[in-house]
Order: sequence, then C-alpha cells, then structure tokens
Amino acid sequence: MLRIAIPNKGRLSEEALKLFETAGLKAQFRADRALVARLGDDFQAIFVRAQDIPEFVADGAADFGITGSDLVEETNRPEVTELFDLGFGRCRLVVAIRDESPVQSPAELPEGTRVATSFPGLTRRHFDSLGTPIRVVPVSGAAEIAPHLGVADVIVDLTSTGSTLRVNGLREIGTILESTARLIANRDALADPDTGRRATELTTALESVLFARTKRYLMTNVPRARLDRVREVLPGISGPTIVDVLDDDRWVAAHAVVDADQLYQTIAALKELGAEGILVTPIERLMP
Repeated sequence: MLRIAIPNKGRLSEEALKLFETAGLKAQFRADRALVARLGDDFQAIFVRAQDIPEFVADGAADFGITGSDLVEETNRPEVTELFDLGFGRCRLVVAIRDESPVQSPAELPEGTRVATSFPGLTRRHFDSLGTPIRVVPVSGAAEIAPHLGVADVIVDLTSTGSTLRVNGLREIGTILESTARLIANRDALADPDTGRRATELTTALESVLFARTKRYLMTNVPRARLDRVREVLPGISGPTIVDVLDDDRWVAAHAVVDADQLYQTIAALKELGAEGILVTPIERLMP
C-alpha cells in the first residue's frame, strides 16, 4: 500500500477525510484512536501533525500527503512536489503590527525589527526580498501576544478573516502568501511507474469530487418550440441532453450540468421560457 499522510486533527483533517470518502476511499480504522487507516485497497492513511507532513513526504516515510501550502513553502524541501490544489483550508500568511504604529507596509520596517512567527523560513525569505535584515523570534503559537509583551515588534502569522488580529489590537500591513490545502508527493516515489499511475488515479478521483461541488444537475420540461432559447440558457458541458416526453409533442425534457453559482439566474431564465417541473440535484463526482 502507498502511504498518505493526513493531518491528525482540525479542519484540514475533517475536510480531507470527507473528500476521500466522497471519492470512494473511506477511511477504515481498526480502533477509534488508531493513527493509521485503510483508504480502499491501494492506500494507507497515517495521521500526523500538519506541520510534519512535508518532512514525512520528503523523507519517504509517506508517498503522498495533504497539508497547507504554507507549510510546504516553509519546509522548502526539493524532494516534495505539489500535485493538486484542493481548495479548502484557505488562509493568508500576513505581517501584522500594533494598531498604534505608524508603519503601513513591511518595507517601512527598520533594520533589526524583531518578528515573532512560527514560520521562520518564509519570514526570513520575505524580508530578505525586501532588503530588510530582521531578527526572527521563533514561537510555536499565540504569536498575537508577542508585541504586547515586548517580545517582538511585529508578527507573521496565519489568518482567515483577520478577526483574531483585530481583537488583539493588531492590524495587517502586508501579505506574504495565500495558502490552501495541497496534495503533495515524494518526487522519487513518483518516478516509479506504478506509483506514478496510482498518483494520477488518485488526483483524478479527488479532482472529480471537487469539480462536482461547483456544479448541479438540472432537469426540467420545456416547450419544444423554445428549444433554440433553451440551448442558450443551458449550455451544459457539451450542451443540454434533450429527451422526448411520451404522449406529448409540445414538451421535451432537458437535462444539463450547470454552474452552482449561476443557478438562481438559470432557473429564472428557464421560467421565462415556460419551463415546468424544474429539479436540481447535487453531483458527487464529475469528470470535466
């Protein structure tokens, strides 16, 4: 079996397990607190800290992994390659300073500024690119308190909405990167033909689930006389599927895959054309 490292807790873990289950790879645990689980016949999940996953994959302890791109960039191991952006776990790595500071951007910070962060690699590389030598103050968590204790002048930390920063009297002055969950792999493992094939199959399965989440399957009866207009409203992937309605020459059934974020407008347009019996259902998997 090929090993996939998955975060052992938190939102990334929950989203990853849900994604695998929808793709037909439900985790099968031997016990409630087991740190390994089967994912179908080809894969075994190992549950470790999200920040350790890039190292596990780089060292070959796992063939694949799911973790945030911020952690992949922080580790910066050439043995690791990204296969797919999974889209969930979205957040930003930002530079933040106390509200009362007059500084408006990282480039304005003076030489020797103390920066508290659990991302020392990314922080150093960012400020090196600005030509500003800084002093990194490593912390393992709760960086927001560092400026108020005099431990640091600035922090570099992850945020989703910025609310935690604001509550703690801090404001953003710059973004280092935007992060989402990624499927990563060991480069040497991918060189093996069998592993490469299964990596493609895994990526395809996960992609089909994520693509389906942005779509809906729509079915409706429409007047045959309005078919030309229906094709404009329901372009679908390759156009709508049109099916005759038995014993009624005036109507046909139209089936199509539509964008979820355009559903309101699509239904309104169909109603204007006289459509009836509109039914919309979610899609579990869809190959583009």
